[in-house]
Amino acid sequence: MISIAEVEKLAFDLPDSERATLAAHLLGSLPPLLADEDEGTAEALRRDAELDANPQAGLSLEQLDGLIAARRS
Repeated sequence: MISIAEVEKLAFDLPDSERATLAAHLLGSLPPLLADEDEGTAEALRRDAELDANPQAGLSLEQLDGLIAARRS
């Protein structure tokens, strides 16, 4: 049986495009690491209901832009 080190060596010898294709195939074969059963829908609905109940809890785009600008300076 071929070792992981041998597979890695062969993979690194591939041209970039083939290595990228191989990486995509390998990543696509793995199960999602942080997958929700509902793909985050429950969390989105909870946050939406929270904002409906208290609109002041949210930020306007201008407020968000200001906070981001303040972090950069």
